[in-house]
Amino acid sequence: MKKINLSHILIFLSLLFLSIVFLIPILTVLLNSFKNKFSISQTPFVLPSADTFSGIENYISGINDTGFLSAFFWSVFITVLSVAVIIIFTSMTAWYITRIKSRFNSVLYYLFVFSMIVPFQMVMFTMSKVANILRLDNPFGIILIYLGFGAGLSVFIFSGFIKSVPLSLEEAAIIDGCNTFETFWRVVFPILKPTAITVAILNTMWVWNDYLLPYLVIGSDYKTIPIAVQYLKGGYGSVDMGAMMAMLVLSIVPVIIFYLSCQKYIIKGVAAGAVKG
Repeated sequence: MKKINLSHILIFLSLLFLSIVFLIPILTVLLNSFKNKFSISQTPFVLPSADTFSGIENYISGINDTGFLSAFFWSVFITVLSVAVIIIFTSMTAWYITRIKSRFNSVLYYLFVFSMIVPFQMVMFTMSKVANILRLDNPFGIILIYLGFGAGLSVFIFSGFIKSVPLSLEEAAIIDGCNTFETFWRVVFPILKPTAITVAILNTMWVWNDYLLPYLVIGSDYKTIPIAVQYLKGGYGSVDMGAMMAMLVLSIVPVIIFYLSCQKYIIKGVAAGAVKG
């Protein structure tokens, strides 16, 4: 019989406790999304009863009051294109920086790394002003801004993984007649799949849930979901808590589905990209 390790049991119980603690807020939001708005503030941690259950009324009113379908479209549009642009450009940049050894590339790499520690609040006012001057205050322009803010971490992760890719694979492709473009997309990029998925997950969760950057750059003209939800707050601080809970549930479902479908790659990709080199 296999001997039970006490330390493993303690680790398991600790992780189980942390999982429950992290899930409680999500379950609380889900339960309250089916209550009427008066019972949410009085009994937020109690299961819906016959008197407090509101069915899908909160979801219907929330969708109508916030223009959720339009906000959902813009959130999907901005998130998908931003993540795609980040993956394409940062992977090529990381490959160039890693393979072409020069002082300029070394400085460029450390600038990308340094950009990760600069707080967004430090540059948000000047950034919004520059975005307005350059006419980037629209759904297409904000994609370029997300590329700038997401490039630091993405280049760092891609660079670490590319250092572990054998150079002989690229040399063999060149001998077989591939040019630089074909070598990257046919040989290097397929190997980067786990890291690319990791970068996609991290940036999707960031862009999808981001409130401050869309609010500053595109405002209410092209409302994303985080901006639309805050419109449920009425005058004198009144908030339709039922509709807000329902909209929060609808906003987190897509990113949870995406994360669960790709989560097996995230640890593998982060470990490969952040440890090597």
